[in-house]
Amino acid sequence: MGRVWPQFEAMSTAPTIVTAAVLVIGNEILSGRTQDANTHWLAGRLTALGIRLMEARVVADVEADIIAAVTALSQRWDYVFTTGGIGPTHDDITSAAIAKAFGLGFGPDPRAVAILHGHYKPEDRTPARMKMAEVPVGADLIENPVSKAPGFRVQNVFVMAGVPSIMKAMFDGVAGGLTGGTPVLARTVACTLGEGLIAADLGRLQDQHPDVDIGSYPWFRNGQHGTSLVARGTDPAELDQIVQGLTALIEAHGGVATIETLS
Repeated sequence: MGRVWPQFEAMSTAPTIVTAAVLVIGNEILSGRTQDANTHWLAGRLTALGIRLMEARVVADVEADIIAAVTALSQRWDYVFTTGGIGPTHDDITSAAIAKAFGLGFGPDPRAVAILHGHYKPEDRTPARMKMAEVPVGADLIENPVSKAPGFRVQNVFVMAGVPSIMKAMFDGVAGGLTGGTPVLARTVACTLGEGLIAADLGRLQDQHPDVDIGSYPWFRNGQHGTSLVARGTDPAELDQIVQGLTALIEAHGGVATIETLS
């Protein structure tokens, strides 16, 4: 199941597209007790690396659900990043579930054991804490500079902690080994017209540029309604053309176009 950790060669004539998914694991997210901040942060970091986040899921601490989600996501996307469920308590079942998803053995990893032994005094090495040294056989460890208990990688799946500060530190440790694609650029043109008024013209502009994603996002601020039109693509020249097209269609409907971002 899944694919090996992908490596991509640069392409000179077409953009290289590299994709990812995020899998958030934990009953506390689904109950509303804990707010998921990891997906938002990962989306930004992945975009900056030229990796397109294509899907995000949240599943409960249920072995069958974790296995099904990891299997589906690892087969569809280039990278999968999981957060949550690798701590010391009884409901931290992510590691064992991922081992089953890939048909791997599971148990204490000597490298992880050594890390925890170096971090905890002998009297503090409880069975619960040492549980965090158990990973799928053959997995690569992901360093945890915050609380030491490592994450791990199996093929294209990166398994990280759910605590945001720890997850960020883990991701920063693997980011340098990720291969990104052609960066996705964005242009935003705002106006005080309702999106329903410009929807037809916007659809025609999108049809003329199938390789660019054009989104319409209504807003209300300072007592005024409006719409932000966002074009995302890899070709700066084409994005400039679309900005011109957006400006023209806004002005054709009596509006004033404001270019908000250039990135």
